[in-house]
Amino acid sequence: MLSNVSEMKTMGPAVLTTVDIEHLCLALGDTLAQQGWLDNKNPGKCYPIPRGGVPAAYALASEFNIEITNDPAEADFFMDDIIDTGATMEKWCDEYPGKPFLALVDKTDPKSVYRQRWVVFPWEGDSDAGITGHITRILQYVGEDAGREGLLETPKRVAKAWKFWCKGYQENPADVLKVFEDGSEGYDEMVVVKEIPIYSHCEHHLAPIFGTVTIAYIPNGKIVGLSKLSRLADVFARRLQVQERLTAQIADALMEHLKPKGVGVLLNARHLCMESRGVCQQGHSTITTALRGVILTEPCARQEFLDIARS
Repeated sequence: MLSNVSEMKTMGPAVLTTVDIEHLCLALGDTLAQQGWLDNKNPGKCYPIPRGGVPAAYALASEFNIEITNDPAEADFFMDDIIDTGATMEKWCDEYPGKPFLALVDKTDPKSVYRQRWVVFPWEGDSDAGITGHITRILQYVGEDAGREGLLETPKRVAKAWKFWCKGYQENPADVLKVFEDGSEGYDEMVVVKEIPIYSHCEHHLAPIFGTVTIAYIPNGKIVGLSKLSRLADVFARRLQVQERLTAQIADALMEHLKPKGVGVLLNARHLCMESRGVCQQGHSTITTALRGVILTEPCARQEFLDIARS
C-alpha cells in the first residue's frame, strides 16, 4: 500500500507532505476499486472519523468518486487518517459490524514503514504540533485552563521533556559498548559498578521509576569502559519500562556484546505509580535481579555478586 511513498528511516517523526497524501490516496483507491466502491453509477459513501478522518476523507474524495456522509449508518466504509493502536477502529467496527475501516496510514500493518514512527499529517502543522495539541487536551481533561499564563508554554516543555525521557528508543546498545582487549590480559575477577542512578517511566501509567542499578561482569578476554555500564543502563531506562524487563535487558545486552563469563544486575527502584496513586504507599522499593553465565550457575560467583550489590 505504501510503495509509492519515499523510503524513510525506521525511527524519528515522519512529516508527510501533500504529495505523500496523494500517493497514499491512490494506493488506498486500489482497495476501494477491488470492493466496487469507485463505480461512477453507484459511488461509495464514506463516513469520516472525527477529527483526523475528515481531511483524510476529503483528500480521498478529491481523487475518486466518493460521497461523504454525516451518518455512519449510511456509510459503506469508515475513513480515518491513521490506525495507531487499533482502539478507534475496534470501537467503530463493534458499533457498526461489517463496515470496513480504512486509513491512509495503518500502523498495525507489520509491513508499514510508519509502524514505529510518530506520523505528522499536513493538516497538523509541524512535527511538534500534533503532540503539543494532545498535551493541551490533557490539561483541559484534568480541569485546567490551558490558556492561562503559567501553562502557555507547558505543552512545548512537556513534549521536549518526553523526547529526552524516552531518548533510549533512538539509541543502540551496541554503539555504547565499545570493548577493549588491551588491559584485560589475565583478568578474570568480577568488575562491579555500584548504585548507578536510574530514571525511567512505567509503561502502565507513564509514572516515574527511579532508583539505582548495580552491574557486574566477569571478563572473558575483553573489558568495557566503566562509564559505558552507566550509559548502557540509561539506554534502556530512557524507554517506557517495567522493572523486570529493564533489569533483563541490561544483562542480556552485556552478554550479547561483551560476551563475558558472567553478568549480574541488581536494580533497586521506587515506582510513583504505586506511591502517588492507587495504594499510595510511600517508601517501598522493588528489587529485581538478572544473573547470567557463571554468576548464575556458580554459587560462589553468585554469592559474591549479591554480597557486593547489597553491601
